[in-house]
Order: sequence, then C-alpha cells, then structure tokens
Amino acid sequence: MSTLTKKRKEALAKFDVTKVYSLQEATEIVKQVSTTKFDATVDIAVRLGVDPKKSTEMVRGVVSLPHGTGRAVNVLVLADPAKCEEALAAGADMAGLDEYIEKIKGGWTAVDVIICTPAVMAKVGALGRVLGPRGLMPNPKTGTVTMDVAKAVNEVKAGKIDFKVDKAGVIHAVIGKASFDATKLSENAHEILQTLVKLKPSTAKGAYIKSISISSTMSPGVLVDTRTVAV
Repeated sequence: MSTLTKKRKEALAKFDVTKVYSLQEATEIVKQVSTTKFDATVDIAVRLGVDPKKSTEMVRGVVSLPHGTGRAVNVLVLADPAKCEEALAAGADMAGLDEYIEKIKGGWTAVDVIICTPAVMAKVGALGRVLGPRGLMPNPKTGTVTMDVAKAVNEVKAGKIDFKVDKAGVIHAVIGKASFDATKLSENAHEILQTLVKLKPSTAKGAYIKSISISSTMSPGVLVDTRTVAV
C-alpha cells in the first residue's frame, strides 16, 4: 500500500489537479502519470447537464474511434448458420445460437460485444435479465441488431464503441491505451466529445458539458477545459 501511495504522490506532483487543460495537454499528462506495469487503458468521463431519469434526456450513442481502442474485443454473433459463417469470416470470435443462449441463461457472459440478426431477437430478448445489467444487450440503435453482421463485426473490431449516460449523468468511454501517442488519444477523445455535442437533448437546460476528466487505470484524473468543446 505504501508503494501505491508513493506512486500516487509522484503522479499528483506532475500536474495541478485544480487546473483545466486542453485535450492534448491532458492526454500528455495522463501518459506521464500512468505508472502501471501493463499497458493501461485510458478513459474519458464526461459529466453532462442532463437528468437521466427523463427519457427525453437519456443520452446514448455510438462512435467509431479514429485510432481504435487498442484492446482486443471478443465478439459473439447470434444468428442462423448462414449468418454465423458470414460473421466468423469477418472476424467474429464466436457465432451460434441455441448453444450460446443456453450458456448465457446459465450466467455465462465472457464476451465484450454481442451482435444478432433481427430474426433471433425474440430468443435474445429473453436474456435481458443477464445481458442488460452488463451492457451486452444487442440494440438496433447501436448497430448490434442487424442483417449485415459482417459489417457490424468489422466496425466493432476497428474501434466502434457505444456509450450511455449513467444514473449520475456521466458518460464513461475508453479512448485508447497508455502506449498510444498523445495526439491519437486526443483525437479519439475529440471524436467522442463531438458526438456527445450532436446528441444534446433539446430539453437540456444550462451547461450541457459540465466537466471532462481523462485518466488511465489507477491514475489520477486530469481535468479538461470544457470551453475547448463546441456546444
């Protein structure tokens, strides 16, 4: 514990936690203060001026990161045999239907993204209790319920992610790895922020983007100047 405390102090000494930085500056700082022995994941947290309890202010969307997430994404496709062959050829890690539905009913969720065709949604819908809380439920709005499973697999593998505002009004999303160049992290973050701006609910009052913070696994958060984002 003392080692972690020492590392934390060293990290905090490298920047001013009360100051706001540009996206580029923030990503450069995060790279400097990332001290894990493994290639840490870098995240962005955006606090929005919305009330998630109101259906009209539920912010949810998808974005394709220009430089990907830097992590391997395990994709399962639930479909008929012909579409499963198409999915596997496109790079899906697993594909099938009834056998995976039974595994999921039993609590198995060792997958990052699930894609399915509209024809099997009746079966997949019954898995909502298991998949919903884990954010794995396929949804047409995020492109994970589609006839073009090959395209969906390719997009997810290339860095397409979906996000949803939580109960506290915060969006959390991955923008890459600590090994990424700071400019690539900045450009990925910028893509997410611009997507959020486009999704601003018409009923949202006051400041829409209230705060932005970027951090890596176990690192302190670095505040980003919200004025750098056009709303």
